Amino acid sequence: MRFFKKILLIIVILLTVAVLGGWVYLNSLKPSYAGEVELLAIEENAEVFFDDFGIPHIYAENQQDAMIALGYVHAQDRLWQMELMRRIAPGRLSEIFGIDMLKTDTFFKNLGIEEATSTSVKNLNTNSKTYKLAQAYLNGVNQFIENGPTPIEFTLIGIEKEKYQLNDIYNILGYMSFSFAMAHKTDPLLSVLKAKLGDSYLKELAIDVRPNTTLIKTTNQDIDTYENMVSSVHCIMNALPIPPFIGSNSWVVSPKKSSTGKVLFANDPHIGFSQPATWFEAHIITPNYEMYGYHIAGVPFPLLGHNRNYAYGLTMFENDDIDFYKEENHPTKANSYKTPTGYSAYKITSKTIKVKDAEDVIIEVRNSRHGPIMNDVIDEISQTSPIAMSWIFTQFEGDVLSALYTISNASKMNDVKQGAAMIHAPGLNIMYGDAKGNIAWWAAGQLYKHKPHVNSKFILEGASGEDDIVNYLDFSENPMAENPSWEYVYSANNQPDSIANTLYPGYYLSEDRAKRIVNLIEPKNNWNKETFGEMINDVTSAVAPQNIQQLIAVINTGNLSSQELKALNILKNWDGANQIEAIAPTIYNKWIFTYLKNTFEDEMGEKLFAQFVNTHLMKRMIAEQLQKNASIWWDNVQTPTLVEDKKTILTNSFIETVSKLETQLGNDILTWNWGKVHTLEHKHPLGTVAALKSYFNVGPFSINGAKEVINNRGYVYNTTGIYNVTAGPSTRRIVDFSDIENSMSILPTGQSGNPFSSHYKDQAEMYNKGEFRKMKLNKNEIISSSTKLTIAKKNE
Repeated sequence: MRFFKKILLIIVILLTVAVLGGWVYLNSLKPSYAGEVELLAIEENAEVFFDDFGIPHIYAENQQDAMIALGYVHAQDRLWQMELMRRIAPGRLSEIFGIDMLKTDTFFKNLGIEEATSTSVKNLNTNSKTYKLAQAYLNGVNQFIENGPTPIEFTLIGIEKEKYQLNDIYNILGYMSFSFAMAHKTDPLLSVLKAKLGDSYLKELAIDVRPNTTLIKTTNQDIDTYENMVSSVHCIMNALPIPPFIGSNSWVVSPKKSSTGKVLFANDPHIGFSQPATWFEAHIITPNYEMYGYHIAGVPFPLLGHNRNYAYGLTMFENDDIDFYKEENHPTKANSYKTPTGYSAYKITSKTIKVKDAEDVIIEVRNSRHGPIMNDVIDEISQTSPIAMSWIFTQFEGDVLSALYTISNASKMNDVKQGAAMIHAPGLNIMYGDAKGNIAWWAAGQLYKHKPHVNSKFILEGASGEDDIVNYLDFSENPMAENPSWEYVYSANNQPDSIANTLYPGYYLSEDRAKRIVNLIEPKNNWNKETFGEMINDVTSAVAPQNIQQLIAVINTGNLSSQELKALNILKNWDGANQIEAIAPTIYNKWIFTYLKNTFEDEMGEKLFAQFVNTHLMKRMIAEQLQKNASIWWDNVQTPTLVEDKKTILTNSFIETVSKLETQLGNDILTWNWGKVHTLEHKHPLGTVAALKSYFNVGPFSINGAKEVINNRGYVYNTTGIYNVTAGPSTRRIVDFSDIENSMSILPTGQSGNPFSSHYKDQAEMYNKGEFRKMKLNKNEIISSSTKLTIAKKNE
C-alpha cells in the first residue's frame, strides 16, 4: 500500500510540475506590455505606453528611435502574421505548409514580384529618409526575433525564425498590390462567354462590347483554357493564409456640411477577415513628428493615419491595371514567339521552390515582352496557346514604400497629393481631410490607353502589337476632386465620373453603397461624429427595395400559396435594412441567388456560373438586369419548347426560394432570422486543425449587414442558403477635427495576433455591435490608462 501511495505521489508531483512548466512556458510567450527592454542602436530611451486596448503610443526623441521601437512592438504582437505576409510573393509558403501550397507558390513565383522588388531596393536612395527609417523598423523587428520569445505557431509548425530584410517589405507590398486586382477573375471569364455565347449576351452584362471591337478568333480549346484559368487563379487566391483587399468606403465632409464647422473624415477599408486581423495600430510621437497610423504586417509606414493636422485613408480604385495577351509561338522553333518586328525568344528563368518534407521543385518561368506566361504555372492550361499577363506593378517601376513615407510625413495637403502621384500600382483612392478645412480625393495608379478597337476586359491579341498600350497618362489626368463645390468627397469603389470625356476601364462595383452614401450625405449639413458613427454602421440597401419592386410588378399573387404570400408581404414591407433579427434579408438573398442561377446558369454552365457570381460584374448587373423586360438571358435554353420571360423566371425563382427555405429553416417563416444564416468567424491558419480551432479562431458570431450595404459583408452565393461572411470592414474609423482627441475606431478582433495576449480578441464584441473606442492622442489620458514599456539604450 505504501508503495502505491509513493507511486501516486510521484505521479501527482510530475503532473503538477508539468502543469506549472506549461503555465510558465505559455506565459513566457505573452507580449511584454510593461517593464524594460534594452535595444541596440537606440540613441535615447523611448517610452511605449500600451493603452487599455493594447495600442502602443511610442514617445521618442527622434523618428529613428521611434521606428526601432515600432518594429519591436509590432513583431512581438504580429510576428507570425509578418512571416506569412513575407512568404507569399516570393513563393515560400511550401517551406512551412508543404506540398499543398506548391501550386500557390508556383503561381506567385511566376508573377515577377521578386524581380520588381530587387529593382526597387537596388534603386532606393540609401541616404533617403524612407531607407533609413525602414532599416530602423527592420532593426527593431530583428532584435525581437533575436531576443524575444518564439510565437507558438512557429513551434507548432516547426519552423525557424529568420531576420527581416528590405526585400521582405517590398514583397509584402507586391502581394498587397496583386490582391487588389480583379482582372484575373474577370478577363478570362468574359473571353469564354464571348466565344461561347457571342456579343448579344455580353451586351446584356453592361461591359461595353463595342461593335467595332476586334478580338482574337477563339477555338473550343481556348474556351477550355480561359475557363480553367479563372478557376485555377480563384482556387489559388482562396488557398492563401492571408486575405485579400476587396473594396472599401470613405467619405469626407467639409466644414460647411458639419455641425462643428470642422472637417469630418470616415474610412472603412473592406478586406478579407482573418485572425490576426489586418491592421496594427501605432501612435508615434517625437518632438517634430506625430502620427496615429494603421500598419499592415511587416510595413513600417502606415497605409491609414491621422494627427492633429490631417487625416488620410484609402479605398480600392478598381481600375484595370492587368491585361492578358494570347501570344503566338513559332511554328517550329521552341521558346520563340511572334512580335510586331519578327520572332523573339522568351526570357527563361529557373527558380527553386523549397517544399517541407519533400524534394525541392525547380520551375522555369517564361516571359514574353508583355509579361509572364501563365500556362507555365497553371496546369489546366499548360498545353494551350501561351497567355501572358501584363501588370503595371511589374511593367512600370514604382516605389509604394516611398509614397507611403511621403503621405505619412506630410506637412501640407500637396505633400499627400505628391505621395499619391508616386503610386503606379495598386490603384487606390487616397482620401484626405485636414484641420484647415481642406478635403480631397485622388485616384492613384498609372492609367493608360489602348487603341479605340481594344476592349481590355478580354484576352487580347499579342503578336501584332495592335492591342498593346499606346500611351500612359500623366497623374494630372487621373480622377480627383479637391475642395469641390458640393462640399464632400467619397468613394465606394464605384465608377469615377469622366475626366476629359473619358471613362477609364475598371472593375468597379455597383452603385448600391455609393447611392446610399450620397443619399445620406447630400441633404444634411449638420454632420457630427455620432451621426458619422451611425452612417458607417448603416446596413440598409438603397437598391434592394427597388429590386423587390421588379418582382412585385410581374408576380401573379393569385397563384401563390399562403406561405408564399406571407414571404412576399415581408419583402414588400422591407426597408432594405439587414439586421440580425430581420426575416426579409434571408428571403431576399435566397431569391437573388435563385434568380441569378435560373437566369444565367443555363447558358453559362455550372462551372462558369460559379465563377461569375464571384466577380464584381455580377454585383454590377443585378439591378440593371432586373429592370429589363426583354433580355436574351431570360429564356432558359435547356427548355427548347418553351420561351421563358422575366415574369416566369422571377416568379418561379420566388416560389423555389420559399420552398427551399422551408426545407432549410422550417415552416415557421418568423424564425427565418438573418443571423441564423449570416455568420462571421475570424479564421487563423492553424484553426483548420480541429483541436486548435477554439484556441486560434474567433467566433463564429451572428452578424448584421449584407453585400453592398455601407456596413459591407462579403460572402459567396451558393445553393446551401448559408452565408459565411469572409470579408468586411477591416476597421471603422472616424476622425473629427473639432475634437481630434476623441476620434474613434474599432478593429474586428483585437490589436494583438498573439493568442495568449489579452488583446487577441477584446474588440470583437464591440465590433459586432457597431461600437467604437478612442484613438487616443492626449498624453495624460494615455498614461492614465496604460502600462509602460521602456525601450532603453543597450551598450554594444
